[in-house]
Amino acid sequence: LAGPEGEVIAMIFDPHPASVLRPGSEPRRISTFEQRERWLRSAGADRSVRLTPSPELLGIEAEVFIEQLVKDFAPSHIVEGADFHFGQGRRGNVGVLSDLGRRLGFVCHVVPPVEVALTDQHLVPASSTMVRWLVSNGRVRDAAMVLGKPYSIDGVVVRGDRRGRSIGFPTANLRTPCMMPGDGVYAGLATLQNGQQLATAVNVGARPTFGVAVRAIEAHLLNAPFDVDEDGTKRVAGMPEYGWGMTIEFIAWLRDSVAFASLDELLAQIHRDCERAQECVLPTSGNHGKGSTRVQKTGLEAVS
Repeated sequence: LAGPEGEVIAMIFDPHPASVLRPGSEPRRISTFEQRERWLRSAGADRSVRLTPSPELLGIEAEVFIEQLVKDFAPSHIVEGADFHFGQGRRGNVGVLSDLGRRLGFVCHVVPPVEVALTDQHLVPASSTMVRWLVSNGRVRDAAMVLGKPYSIDGVVVRGDRRGRSIGFPTANLRTPCMMPGDGVYAGLATLQNGQQLATAVNVGARPTFGVAVRAIEAHLLNAPFDVDEDGTKRVAGMPEYGWGMTIEFIAWLRDSVAFASLDELLAQIHRDCERAQECVLPTSGNHGKGSTRVQKTGLEAVS
C-alpha cells in the first residue's frame, strides 16, 4: 500500500491500555515493545511509534483521536483488524474508522479474522488471547503455529542460588517482564546479546526436588563456551557473570515438573534431558533451530 515512496508506520500501544483502565487486571505481556519493533521491522515497517496509554489519551473521543493521528502522520491508508476499537469507552470501531477515512482522506483496510489449525487439528482464532492460553498451558508448539514463530521472551540474566554450578549444570536465571509459560521443562533456543545461538534446556516454575516454590525461568545452555576468572568464577565466554541480555525461544514442551527421590536420579535425568533438548532444537533444515522439531517427553529440573 505504501508504494516505493511511502512509509509504513506501526502504531503500538505499550503497555496494554487495560493497565490504565483496570490496573492489575491487564492481560499478561507476551512481548516487549522492543520485540514487537523488531518483528514489525522484519515484516516491512519503516518505523514504530509507541503510544503510552494515559487517562487523558484513553479519554479522547474516537473522532478526535483519529483527527489528531491524521494531523500528525497524514496517512493515506490505515490497516486494522476487524475487532479494533478506539477512543473513549472503545466507542470507535472499524465502521467508524472507515467513515472518518472518507471524510479525512485515507482508506481504511480491515484484516479479516484468521484461523489456525493446531497440532490436534482444532481450528482456533489467531489472537493474543489464544496465544496466552496456549503458552500458559505449555503448548508452545501450538503457540508457534498461531504466532508464525516460536514464543520467545527477552530478559536479563540474574543471580540464582548457584546450586546448579556445584553439580556441573549451571543455569542462566532469566528475569523478564514477559509471561512465563506453564510450569514444566522445555527445549529452547537461546540467543545471547552478542548474537550467539545455543540450544538450551529450560525449567519453568518451581524446583520440587529442592522444596523451592518460587517460580523462575532457568536455562542450561548446551555446549556453551565458558571463561574462568582468576577467582575461579565460571561464566559464559565473552559475557559478565550477570546482567546480560538473552532471548529464549520455546521450541518444545518436554515434561511436567516432578520431584526426584535423589540427587543421582536428578543428575541422570538432566543428562537425558539435555540430549533430548539438543535433538529437538537441532534443525533438520539448517536454520538455527527453526526447522522441524522432534518432541520427546522426558524430564529435566534445572538447578540454578
